[in-house]
Amino acid sequence: MRFFLLPLILFPTWCLAQCVTFSISSRSDTVNCTDKSGMKQGKWKNQVPSIRGNPGYVEEGSYMNGQKEGVWRTYSLMGDPLSMENYKYGMKHGLCAYFNKIGLEREERWRAPDTSKVYDTIDVPDLRDPNKVDQVIIKVEKRSLKHGIWRYYDSYTGKVIKQEEYLLDKLRMQSDWSNEALIRESDKPQPALDTIKVKPKEVLDYEKKNPKKKTSKERDGRTYYKESS
Repeated sequence: MRFFLLPLILFPTWCLAQCVTFSISSRSDTVNCTDKSGMKQGKWKNQVPSIRGNPGYVEEGSYMNGQKEGVWRTYSLMGDPLSMENYKYGMKHGLCAYFNKIGLEREERWRAPDTSKVYDTIDVPDLRDPNKVDQVIIKVEKRSLKHGIWRYYDSYTGKVIKQEEYLLDKLRMQSDWSNEALIRESDKPQPALDTIKVKPKEVLDYEKKNPKKKTSKERDGRTYYKESS
């Protein structure tokens, strides 16, 4: 029994030995570790105060050799979720979601290149044939590229109001349903006041005095109207 417990006892000590500076969280976890090279390692939690009118927030996630890695989440100082982001090589990679006080606001998709390479190969689905994939070779730059479907939501209903598709930072398709809610506001839309045509008083008086000369319009089967008296 002692043989099996020994590694468990020594493990926290080994972790702390790798950290030059660190903190202990309320859950007794080692967080905010900086190694002897000055690089951030493992779990981190930062609180950023409000400054110059910008609201403060709390962020938590993990570092690997000084770079953000995996899932990072941010919250308001009141504990409301603000974002969920995925990182690779210290850059956004994959799905990132952003929230407001009501609910989900938008989803983004990114691709982080492997910066250890000069060139990177990316699989690109064919627009006409979803089962076909082309390979594109790009020169690596140390920045994330917009890559995939971006969606914008009506936070009240959860419905998608706009959608964009990016291919290596270039927009290649866009759909917008943001006006749908305006159309649904009335089952029987009424004409705007400035589109209602009102005859001048002089015309009304003339038609009243000369009823036989009043013109009317009738369809004659063609695409225009013919006037008859």
